[in-house]
Amino acid sequence: MDEVSSDFKRVREATKAIFQPLSIEDSVMQSDPFGSPPNWHLAHVTWFFQKILEKYGVEIELKGTKINLDYLNSYYQKFQSILPKSERGRYPRPTVSETMQYRSCIEEIFLKFLNSFQGRDRLNENVKYDIQLGIQHEMQHQELMIYDLQHYFNRFPDANDNYKPKKIQIRQLRSPTNTPMGAVYVPGGIYDLGFSADGFSYDNELPEHKVYLDPFEIDRHPISNGDFVQFIEDGGYENYRYWLADGWDLLNANEWKSPLYWEKRDDKHWFKKDIRGLKRINLTEPVVNISYFEADAYAKWIGKRLPTEAEWEKAACWSDDLNRKTKFPWGDEIPQEDCANLLESNIWGPSPIGSFPKGKSHYGCYGMIGDIWEWTSSEYVLYPNFKPRFPEYTDKWAIGHKVLRGGSFATSKSQIRNSYRNYFKPCERILFAGFRCARDIS
Repeated sequence: MDEVSSDFKRVREATKAIFQPLSIEDSVMQSDPFGSPPNWHLAHVTWFFQKILEKYGVEIELKGTKINLDYLNSYYQKFQSILPKSERGRYPRPTVSETMQYRSCIEEIFLKFLNSFQGRDRLNENVKYDIQLGIQHEMQHQELMIYDLQHYFNRFPDANDNYKPKKIQIRQLRSPTNTPMGAVYVPGGIYDLGFSADGFSYDNELPEHKVYLDPFEIDRHPISNGDFVQFIEDGGYENYRYWLADGWDLLNANEWKSPLYWEKRDDKHWFKKDIRGLKRINLTEPVVNISYFEADAYAKWIGKRLPTEAEWEKAACWSDDLNRKTKFPWGDEIPQEDCANLLESNIWGPSPIGSFPKGKSHYGCYGMIGDIWEWTSSEYVLYPNFKPRFPEYTDKWAIGHKVLRGGSFATSKSQIRNSYRNYFKPCERILFAGFRCARDIS
């Protein structure tokens, strides 16, 4: 259990490090009904660990800390009282000091719970899964908190009024001049879709099952800001022919003219304020903060389409030489600094395309792990013969969402893998999502 205890401590410290630069005022604000106040994230992930403890009969004594747990239930009907997401900013409770006390108390109890398993040859699989799920759940909320921070601080025009991470990589990355462009060919046939490696996976990555794929081509790189500017300048946001009906209605209702956070200055150059500051758009970085509708419209404009999640996964992990899948595009080794731009890279934004050549897939696709989540054309449905491991976690959302793959610069390296299935509504832009295109081989 020493490794699990270390993982638990590490994820709790990482969350605290993301939260630490915030003032009290900023930590209790909710800038959008889609998101949550940072303080709520800290309290909620602690509540989740408390529920795991209660599941296994651990007595919880909060040592004088008065917490209304009804504020912290996100959407679990089995725990009854739920504070709707849109209301979280109107109820800044627990207070920040109470949240910190609550976190410390539950951490102490949880570590004692973990220590109670010392000396056992084998941990019960259900207990092990729930502990790992709690750790992975907190990693997810780290990324969600970063979405919320980006959105919240973007409202302030002052470039210096911004979220300032404790550690940020100031080294300037550039697209290598010799990076191959275009698309790669991926042969068709029977493919085993889903998780098949060692270690943790969410239940929605299982069971691995067979699908048939026609041969296809898929872009070596995600679509860049420079590519997307061409779409904008060609009237992409003004031509209904490229848009799905719901997307066209959304575009007009919200007056979308560019990706989220973009601002055109002097009728000439695009700028954006993100966590790295207020800067002119880097045309070599992947486009980010776009909805599924925008990705789909671009693909139609360029004469291609979005890949299915099975196509994306095969392009990311199948090796013809090994005649098997690998856990990551480059192999089975956990991401290192020279393979992908993830949370631990401390870059706090997408890197120029081709910046991590050691991370390319066996077929030659770059950036499939890290930088940006990638929209696929697949509806989020549960795999055949799906069995929930933790009800109401992944199963209840299998309607009205699209699948994304690959992780972003705000995803922890301990969480991502080729088979990871993220899912969001096609209208949402606050997440760090972009895309790459695919094409049928006729």
